[in-house]
Amino acid sequence: MPAYPKLRHLDIRPIHHRGRPALLVRDPLELSGRYLILPQALGPALLLCDGQRDVEGIEAALMVQWGVRLGRGVIDELLAALDEALFLDNARSAEAMARARQAYREAPFRSPAIAGNGYPAEAEELRTYFDELLAGVEDGAAPAHGRGLISPHIDYSRGGEVYARVWKEAEEMARAAELVIVFGTDHYAGYNPITLTLQHYATPYGVLPTQIDIVQALAKTIGPEKAFAGELFHRQEHSIELVLTWLHHMRGGQPVEIVPILTGSFMPFIENGREPSADPLLRDLLATLRQEAAGYNTLVLASGDLAHIGPAFGGEPVGIIERAELRAHDDAILKHLAAGDEEGFWGYIKSVQDSKNVCGVSPFYLALKWLGQVEGRVAGYDVCPADEQNTSVVSICGMVFG
Repeated sequence: MPAYPKLRHLDIRPIHHRGRPALLVRDPLELSGRYLILPQALGPALLLCDGQRDVEGIEAALMVQWGVRLGRGVIDELLAALDEALFLDNARSAEAMARARQAYREAPFRSPAIAGNGYPAEAEELRTYFDELLAGVEDGAAPAHGRGLISPHIDYSRGGEVYARVWKEAEEMARAAELVIVFGTDHYAGYNPITLTLQHYATPYGVLPTQIDIVQALAKTIGPEKAFAGELFHRQEHSIELVLTWLHHMRGGQPVEIVPILTGSFMPFIENGREPSADPLLRDLLATLRQEAAGYNTLVLASGDLAHIGPAFGGEPVGIIERAELRAHDDAILKHLAAGDEEGFWGYIKSVQDSKNVCGVSPFYLALKWLGQVEGRVAGYDVCPADEQNTSVVSICGMVFG
């Protein structure tokens, strides 16, 4: 264990465990397949595991900054548990990550991460499930020459109707596509703007092959080390998986080449005042994509949800007033998206400091930027519960672009 312990990038969420406040600590990469449930009082100790303090420094800072007295034995026990779970940034976790990355790259394809849990793993059962959802919505087919769509990536059990609406409209577009570029929210890679992979994506219907030449061209443009640094996040990230499964269904199980791109948070642009349009990496990425996709009938797919508000996301409980404010917020977003106005969309997000935690900011922006002058229409909208008390919600939408 290093003298100055530092946490890896983890998913830490407040929960109640056995009637008491606690913290659920998970690794998005699941290097060890383990998680920890810790007393809430240990939260400050986790914050202090930043690589800047030794054990004595953590103990002293807890007293000075937090007024918390934890014995050396408690801190040692916490650090040992974190190390055992591969939650610390050290040689053990680095070796585990290297093994996981090698196994991921050597596999014939990226296996569905949540099939059998989030949706049926067997093709026939999944086909029946999707067809029942589709039968419950009205026809509204978009022309086959349509160029793009926005799909939610919330679980199917909550977002099923919106998925069905947007994908029913996009059926001819999906069937006609020769290449599908997917911009999907990267929920856990933080500020890493773009993460590529050379792996193919499997669904219960078979394998959707990744267009290797295009991905390699993109990697050359932005730098291979930067492009693939977070490649392992593709293994567990659901945002691309859930929309590609619908794509594969609407194509009747027929494969199509894809370019799967995970996109990180745009919060740095809010913090530093810069504009995404002026970012060299994003500009060069889109330019290379346009060049490489020339000659294909290309469909651009943006996978993202809208607002995330309430205690489940660190906010206040959502009541009638907050729901009315949410609808006004989402209406403003939908107006810009439908107009193909990525700069107006970004301007609105920036003006409200993304206060409602829209997790589709980067895929929506990049998809519209690639599409250029385009108009869309809303194909479904819903507000979904995000906790048992219905005091937290997630809003979602579907949209089709001609």
